[in-house]
Amino acid sequence: MESVDFLVVGCGPAGATAAREAARRGVATLVLERDSVVGCKRVCAAGLRPGFCETFDLPRSIVHCDTPRLALFDADAIEYEVAFGPGHTTTREELDSVLADLAAHEGAEVRTRALFRTLRRENGRTLVEYADRAAGVRRRVTARFVFFACGATAQLEGASFGALAMADWREGLLTTLQYRVYLDRAAAEIAYRTLELHYYLARDGRQIVAWMFPKRDHLAIGLGVMGKIDAALLRTELDSFTQRVRSRLYPNSGVRAVKTEGHLLYGGMPRPCAAEGGVLVGGTAAGFVDATNGEGIFEAAMSGRFAADAVVSARNDAQRASERYASATGRRFRRRLLHRVQIMRYLERRPRRFGQLFEQLARTPRLAEVLLKEDCERTMIDRLYLYQQALRFGARTIAGRG
Repeated sequence: MESVDFLVVGCGPAGATAAREAARRGVATLVLERDSVVGCKRVCAAGLRPGFCETFDLPRSIVHCDTPRLALFDADAIEYEVAFGPGHTTTREELDSVLADLAAHEGAEVRTRALFRTLRRENGRTLVEYADRAAGVRRRVTARFVFFACGATAQLEGASFGALAMADWREGLLTTLQYRVYLDRAAAEIAYRTLELHYYLARDGRQIVAWMFPKRDHLAIGLGVMGKIDAALLRTELDSFTQRVRSRLYPNSGVRAVKTEGHLLYGGMPRPCAAEGGVLVGGTAAGFVDATNGEGIFEAAMSGRFAADAVVSARNDAQRASERYASATGRRFRRRLLHRVQIMRYLERRPRRFGQLFEQLARTPRLAEVLLKEDCERTMIDRLYLYQQALRFGARTIAGRG
């Protein structure tokens, strides 16, 4: 039976970062990727926060556009500009494939068309069975550590996953649809400097988060809605939103081609337990996603780094590695992401609150600056300032009956 030290399931930002950094430090690493081409089926606006390439030592060639503007639109389509960055855009094909190549360069083996099936603990190790779709057979591999980084579709249920299982995982899933719109002439210049996020209600009353992110050769225009939705209704919603974007940004451009992509994303609570007995969960599979805007690439890559650190620091002690990983991700992400879920739910109860919040962000640049910081980067003065701004926002919503 095949045996490795570190088995990674999924080759997105979390899995590839974990594989790259563990292999670089001498850990025998194998990555199982279900798709035939890494990154080929990732539906994602692929916005990167400022400094992402430098933080994870990635080539700047993956960046399509530098975007100093963040434009937030409320339910009445009123735009609020927030200073940001600059952020960056890319595509998941480029990001994921570059990360996979870097992992392979460090010595990790990336095995495509390998679909995870089951796991069980056996003699102090974890035995994983997967479908080798290239050969049409089932294979088994044992590992000292396993890192699940398989995105929103992660099926971590049943007795074999123990405390890692999350009964209400499906309640946090969002159905998304995105168009890649290829134009015969450039859109308005401002489009290539702006990340757009739109918050409004669908025809059935559910909250929609929609986006327009510019790329080198196309515009990514998409939306997500919580839970399941009829496919025809979802497409109708996206067509309507796309027309709104077109009327502002490219009314006189012809459309050469449109590529349609659909998938599940996640926008709920983080997984309560992200590590146990040498089995770790990271990225979107762990719920490390900002519910207010769907951002999860930074959290995914950082969780991969934490997984590699835990494996390297406790190579012979699976439980200690699990505790180290859980502690690192908890300190870095959990409180902030829980707060973001609570904020999103508060705003959704009275949609006019989105406009009130966006106006406050636009008028107080420091608030946006502090919100972009990680918890570990905030000073006590930053925290007091956030409390002050939260009280101000609460007072405004009460006064405006929001």
